[in-house]
This record gives sequence, C-alpha cells and structure tokens, in this order.
Amino acid sequence: MIQLQIIVSGKVQGVGYRYYTQMKAIQFGITGWVRNLREGGVEILASGSKENLEKFIDEVRRGNPFSTVDHIEVNEIENTETYKSFAIKY
Repeated sequence: MIQLQIIVSGKVQGVGYRYYTQMKAIQFGITGWVRNLREGGVEILASGSKENLEKFIDEVRRGNPFSTVDHIEVNEIENTETYKSFAIKY
C-alpha cells in the first residue's frame, strides 16, 4: 500500500468537490480522507495500490463539472495510519 498527501488548489470548495473525491475513492478502492483547507484548497490523504492511486489522481485532477482544478501537488508519505474507508473531514 502506498499513502499519498494530495493538495488541490483552484475552485474546489463549495462545489461538491469533496463528495466527488469520496465517490472516486470508493470507485477505485482508495482509503483515507479529504478536507477543506483554510486558504481555499483541499487536502487529500489517500492509501491504495499504485495502479488505483494513479487512476484516482487522474480523476481528482479532472474534478467534477462544477470545480476548476488549477494545481495539484502529490507527495508520497510514510504510511503511519491504516484507514478502512474514505471519509470527508469537516
């Protein structure tokens, strides 16, 4: 299992982006969470296989029809916690 921290910037708050991210995570068997950041972006912590994470990142980069993704930063991090599902953090 690989664990990634993904920071997404653009028009990604107030447009259903976290829900979209959760649906795509479930589709690709990704566990972790997504939350809004104060500066207007979104942070995602995603765990899964390399193949499924690549598909997930493609979808996160595309976004839903109401969002606009300007930039995405992906960093592999140490797998310190195991998640059983993918949650939206508030």
